[in-house]
Amino acid sequence: MRTIGTVSRGVRCPVIRQGDNLVQIVTDAVLACAQEQNIQFHDRDIVAVTEAVVARSQGNYASTDAIAADCRAKFGTDTVGLTFPILSRNRIAICLKGIARAFKKAYILLSYPADEVGNHLFDEDLLDEKGIDPWKDVLDEARYREVFGYEKHPFTGVDYVAYYGDLFRAEGCEPVFLFGNDVRAILPYTKNVLCCDIHSRLRNKRRLLAAGAEKVLTLSDVMTAPVNGSGYNETYGLLGSNKATEDTVKLFPRDCQAFVDQLQRSLCAATGARLEAMVYGDGAFKDPVGKIWELADPVVSPAYTAGLEGQPNELKLKYLADNDFADLSGEALTAAVKESISHKDADLKGQMSSQGTTPRRLTDLIGSLCDLTSGSGDKGTPIVLIQGYFDNFAK
Repeated sequence: MRTIGTVSRGVRCPVIRQGDNLVQIVTDAVLACAQEQNIQFHDRDIVAVTEAVVARSQGNYASTDAIAADCRAKFGTDTVGLTFPILSRNRIAICLKGIARAFKKAYILLSYPADEVGNHLFDEDLLDEKGIDPWKDVLDEARYREVFGYEKHPFTGVDYVAYYGDLFRAEGCEPVFLFGNDVRAILPYTKNVLCCDIHSRLRNKRRLLAAGAEKVLTLSDVMTAPVNGSGYNETYGLLGSNKATEDTVKLFPRDCQAFVDQLQRSLCAATGARLEAMVYGDGAFKDPVGKIWELADPVVSPAYTAGLEGQPNELKLKYLADNDFADLSGEALTAAVKESISHKDADLKGQMSSQGTTPRRLTDLIGSLCDLTSGSGDKGTPIVLIQGYFDNFAK
């Protein structure tokens, strides 16, 4: 049998700039990698490209002035409530800078002890020590400081309450911090709310409107169209953006489906194999120490080719070995397991033999693999080539 299953390779390419022909650059980089490493291409090999370079090639950027102008136009008020912004200098601080520029006063509701993606304001064990119920107790900043003090994030060394407060005041906007986990806690202070959360935004918007809010927008409603020639994202707005400079953000890329379809055609023509293509952003996995869930993008993959649709349909090998074939060993066991895999049902949902396999979408699994392979720093591998992902023990 072959001794290697899935292989994930980070592929280097030139630094991408606006206007670059990214399809050609990715194709050339993958071919160069194959020549250097003596790689043979096969049907269902996967080439994935990080969303960052797709957006960079598009020049999809927005300034804090553009964000401020869009917020002023859409709210038409001097006071706003901001609910559940995550704790991130890279992901939302520059967005908040633009938002602050649009208003004179902002009530900022922070979830505690952690934000939506697992960044902690303080150690959750303090809740029990201090007798605070995060599901009922709404704290103002004075009470929060009295109870929890001036905790700094263990990895970044940042006190995010102080950091966000200084950011708003520098833009001439008075910040008023509240701490609670029911989004409706903002309504006694203002009826105009910008939901800054990511994955819970639509539910929280619905709850706010049902509770009497007058105008509720989400980050996906801001920068959905160009403002004075800026970039935009008609689907996700500011969601999925990253800090570019102190006054600009790189937005989530647009037209990703057209890009992956074109890339697939280019790769198939160049390799003679039917490769799959996808764009990936943050993976979906949890850090056991820092507790961050990682997925600050609205989706793991904004676009992918048709062969990546669906979720795994796999048998659990140890279940077969411990149950169906407990009396076998050696070559007989190997043969029996391979036979089961070769004749498995097209849909194993609900069967005990698939218990313990990963019940997630293929693109979420593959995107997470890509994110871990390429990293987020200076590895210089915004392209990932994955081979053998769809192989199994029987092949």
